[in-house]
Amino acid sequence: MAAQGELEVEVVAADHFVWSGAARKVNARTTNGQIGILPGHSPILAILEAGEISVEPVSGERVVVGVDGGFFSVDSNRVVIVADNARVGGSVTPDSE
Repeated sequence: MAAQGELEVEVVAADHFVWSGAARKVNARTTNGQIGILPGHSPILAILEAGEISVEPVSGERVVVGVDGGFFSVDSNRVVIVADNARVGGSVTPDSE
C-alpha cells in the first residue's frame, strides 16, 4: 500500500500483470483528452486511447507503458489501468496475422 501523498498504481493486461508500485504522478490519454493524476485526485473512471501511459514512481526512473486502449480508474489514491494489451517500455503493435 502506498503512503499518504502517494498513488498506488497497478497496470494489468488481459492476460498478464504489467507493473505496480507507489507513484507521485500518472499521465495518460483518455477519449476525453490527456489526464494527469496526482495524489488526492477525485474519483474518475475513463476509457483509455491507444498510446503511452507515463508513471513517475516514488523511487527510480519514469516508467512508460504502451497500451492499445482500456480503462483507467482512480479512487482513494489508487490508480488501476486495465488494457487488452500493454507493454512496459513502448508502444503495443497489433498482431501481424
